[in-house]
Amino acid sequence: MNAPHITGIGLLAPTGMGVEQYWSATLAGACGIGKVTRFDTAGYPAVLAGEVDGFEAREHLSSRMLPQTDHMTRMALVASDWALADAGVKPDQLPDFAAGVVTASSAGGFEFGHRELEALWSKGSDHVSAYQSFAWFYAVNTGQISIRQGLRGPGGVVVSEQAGGLDVLAMARRRLRDGAELMLAGGVDSGLCPWGWVAQIASDRLSYRDDPARAYLPFDSDANGFVPGEGGAILVVENELRPDARSYGAIAGHASTFDPPPGSGRPGTLRRAIENALADAGIEAGEVDVVFADAAGVPELDRAEAAAITEVFGRVPVTAPKAGIGRLYSGGASLDVVAALLAIRDGVVPPTPNVARLAPGIDLDLVVDRPRSKKIRTALVVARGYGGYNSAVVLRAS
Repeated sequence: MNAPHITGIGLLAPTGMGVEQYWSATLAGACGIGKVTRFDTAGYPAVLAGEVDGFEAREHLSSRMLPQTDHMTRMALVASDWALADAGVKPDQLPDFAAGVVTASSAGGFEFGHRELEALWSKGSDHVSAYQSFAWFYAVNTGQISIRQGLRGPGGVVVSEQAGGLDVLAMARRRLRDGAELMLAGGVDSGLCPWGWVAQIASDRLSYRDDPARAYLPFDSDANGFVPGEGGAILVVENELRPDARSYGAIAGHASTFDPPPGSGRPGTLRRAIENALADAGIEAGEVDVVFADAAGVPELDRAEAAAITEVFGRVPVTAPKAGIGRLYSGGASLDVVAALLAIRDGVVPPTPNVARLAPGIDLDLVVDRPRSKKIRTALVVARGYGGYNSAVVLRAS
């Protein structure tokens, strides 16, 4: 079976909207992390986030859509528009049921739900929007994109936190093997509201520092947690290249695993996910040119990931461009896939911003300070989700 091609990209990130703006900032090691502006963080221990700057939904969506959608759904709808345009696909020219949508989600429309809860308790039930029945739902992006684009084929949603941004590509691949011609797949997330903020703080993995350059430092000796962010990417995935289509790269392999319960004494399964993804792609570890790391920013999780990478590959270039934008939950791994595809296209490994000194016991060839020129044929993207999810995707040049 041929590996499916990624032919279109639509993205919104804290360092830019659109492929080239994001990629230029990523290669420059730009930092999109700053003080939260979407709500008042006074009284909260965490005050920094990676926010998508300059996104005005009303410039892209009809006034009818705004009252019924959460902020993250609005971004996902726009990303799907851009992805299809980038691929040169006009949905109304596709056969009925030939194309579908699968998205990843971490929790759904936090901000919409928070706003309606405020209305309920301050004004009463008559003031709660009827759209609350679905705008909060974790599958809402799939539904709204399907409706907007007229895609009546297979649909689905993956809820495995950051790992979902990779798992969703595996789901798209399965749907293509089952007969679909085209799938929109990816993750876009945002939880930058008081309700979402409390939920994120409860993980006990957030950085409480207020210096954007020192808050999120994966693999660094000064790592102290991660900074949340918003945004993500939607991708067009196709089995067969159309005559006028351009392929960014192919999905050669995927695997996912689930860690044993904490305290069980059994080791984590990230290494197995990596090895299984390589086996699924039919390649050896030595064929991988670069690894895009999950990069938790939590010391014990960083050590575990570094050990898994070292055990499988020995020395291989590793990068974590998300250190400049924060962890975007389900959107983060999808955006890492984009970075890996562009690295393959341009023959360059983007740097890991802000990291200065690797923590003791971590022996990675981590790309820092500046981009590294390198011919790249194969890239591995790794993602982990809170609760024990592990996922790995192998991408290859077309």
